[in-house]
This record gives sequence, C-alpha cells and structure tokens, in this order.
Amino acid sequence: MKDYILYLSYAVISMLFLFPLLWTLSISLKEISEIFSYPPKLLPETFKLDNYVQIINNSKILTFIYNSIKISFFTVVGTLAVTIPGAFAFSRFRFKFKKPILFGLLIFQMMSPLIIAIPLYNYFNMIGLLDTHLGIIFVYVAIQIPFTTWLLKGSIDSVPASIDDAARIDGCSNFQLLTRVLIPIILPGISTAIIFNAIQSWAQFIIPFILLDNLNLFPVSLGIYNYQASGEAITIHLTAAASIFATIPTIIMFILLQRFIVSALTAGAVKG
Repeated sequence: MKDYILYLSYAVISMLFLFPLLWTLSISLKEISEIFSYPPKLLPETFKLDNYVQIINNSKILTFIYNSIKISFFTVVGTLAVTIPGAFAFSRFRFKFKKPILFGLLIFQMMSPLIIAIPLYNYFNMIGLLDTHLGIIFVYVAIQIPFTTWLLKGSIDSVPASIDDAARIDGCSNFQLLTRVLIPIILPGISTAIIFNAIQSWAQFIIPFILLDNLNLFPVSLGIYNYQASGEAITIHLTAAASIFATIPTIIMFILLQRFIVSALTAGAVKG
C-alpha cells in the first residue's frame, strides 16, 4: 500500500512540472482563435506547425539558442575548472580557516544575482566587459562556484581515503590522484553539476537583462522576452513555439547525462 501511495505522489508531482510544458506545447500548435476559445482544450483541433516556421523565419530564435549554448558551455567548463580542484582541496586537505571558508561559500550562494548586477554594470563598463559574452560567463561562473564546490566536495568525501593511500603507494601525485583516480569515480557527481550549472545559466534572466544591450548577443531567455515585448500583434502562440525551442537543448542534455545521474542515485558502495 505504501508503494502505491509513493508512486501516486511521484505521478502527481511529475504532472505539476509536466503540465505547464504540455500546455505550452499545445498553445504553440494552435491558431490564435483557438487559443482564446472557451472552454480551453489541451489538444488543438488542427496541429499548426506554421507557428514554428514563422518563429524561425521572423525572429532570431536560432541565434538566441546558439548564444545560450555558448554561454552555458563555457560557464560549465569554467565552473568545473575551478570547483573540481577546490572540492578536492576541501575534501582531502587540512588547512587553516577551512570551515570558515566553506561557510563563507554558503553565504555567497544565498546572495541574489540582483544584488550584484547593478555594481557589476558600472565595473564591467570601466574594464570593457559590458555587453559581451565573456563578462556574462565570468558572472555565471562566480555565481555557480559555491554550490558546485559543495556538491563535488560531497562526492569526493564519499570516496574512501584508502583509495587515495593505494594510489599514492603506486606513485601518484595529488594531480594524478585527482585526474586519474577520483574524477572517474565521481563522474555521476560531475554530471549532476554539469546539468545544474547548464540549466542555471540557461534560465538566467536578470544578469543578461542588465549587462547586455546588443540583440545579437541575447541568450534565449532574454531573446524570448524581447520578442514578446516588441510584438505589435498577439504573439502568444509564437512565444510558446519559441519556448519549446528553448527547452529542446536542455532536454537533450539531460537525456545524454541521465545514465550518470541514475548511477549516482543507485551507487551504494565503491568496490575495492
């Protein structure tokens, strides 16, 4: 009986997340008259794929998606380049002020991007990073570092220290221990960090809204907002089509990395 209740709860929670996406997909396939019909219907009477053709031809949605992929990719790479060695140091080494530094990372994680956006605007304007992808990437990496460091530190903490000792007996340096031994073991944790960082940077709106002005540099979140705000006619169906386009890369990424996530959830021990 408990299992049925648990699965029913999973189904209800899943629908809470899936229904808005399904409704957006439905709107993207409808004509304007059908969108405002009453009572509303989830399935359109005729599937209108012209909305997708129109959004591709009459907007820069593909440019926006490319910009988001570029920003997300380099954000993930930059974040992992900083946090993997940092998590290794926090997990395996003892040094002064270790706990206060870890606590400080949590404090920075609690800060809203809106708090730093305005000061960053003036600072980036002075150093020439305003209205550039490089400046956006730097900000995203800084925002993602605290949580990712804690996440990867937990993954490394779960690896028995005896594996480190065995690797050092075989002549591994700290760098070789990290790259050849620990990273392959914590790949599920790294995959989780990749998904988290990619989705966070993909969905970010406040930072690019303040720091970017060139339409050709907009990520997809800001691009869809700009398209909807600048439209003179009703564009709900076209905005919905653009939103579906925007979700496709994240879905593909999750599908590609899901086997690592599943292994992270099912791993009960490290074989010796």
